[in-house]
Amino acid sequence: MKTLKTGIGLSAVLWLCGCNPLMVASLTNLKSAAVGPDELEVTAAQVAEVRYPQLKLTTPSGSGVLALVRERGDLQFWVASGKQVLLMRDGLAVRSIGLGLEGDLDGTRLSDAAPFKQGLQHVADGYTSQRWIDLYKGQEVGLQVNSRFTRKSMETLDILDKAYAVLRIDERIDVPAIGLRATNRYWVDPKDGFIVQSEQQLTSQLRVKIVHLTPDRRHVP
Repeated sequence: MKTLKTGIGLSAVLWLCGCNPLMVASLTNLKSAAVGPDELEVTAAQVAEVRYPQLKLTTPSGSGVLALVRERGDLQFWVASGKQVLLMRDGLAVRSIGLGLEGDLDGTRLSDAAPFKQGLQHVADGYTSQRWIDLYKGQEVGLQVNSRFTRKSMETLDILDKAYAVLRIDERIDVPAIGLRATNRYWVDPKDGFIVQSEQQLTSQLRVKIVHLTPDRRHVP
């Protein structure tokens, strides 16, 4: 698994660094925590210049744009120009590399009944499930995450001047081993369960906001 740090989509990363100022800016913003990061402004024209699906990622240390450079089954590899990596499965962030100043999420194992696999648009109000995570810092492995889902109302998201009607689903998580409690939020396409936007607590210190800038391009071309 550690080879992911240097081996994921290397050619794509090099291409991203050179072709679009937006991608280069993502590296700067994601590493600007010491001085307080500026919000990264993204335009539809900039996004259109990159042929890969893209998302905007906001962390405690800044914001940046990541591109989908590889898919392996249902596992997606999203990469920034500075080689920061976010791995996602069915809209859930399952691993991060180079994003957490205090340590990254090193891995996630979902149960067979995880609602992300079936699509959150189908999850029942009050549904509970478990998953298990590994944390890079402290070598903590197999921490159980207990979650409870709550169905909210339909909302409208505006992404690059385009409106999306989405269903909001909240997930209350509890990780007793490290005393972590938080609420994740997912804005879901009610037709197919695609998570257009989310706020996810990956570790005690690392909370991310994920906005898909190209919801209509959901796979690597």
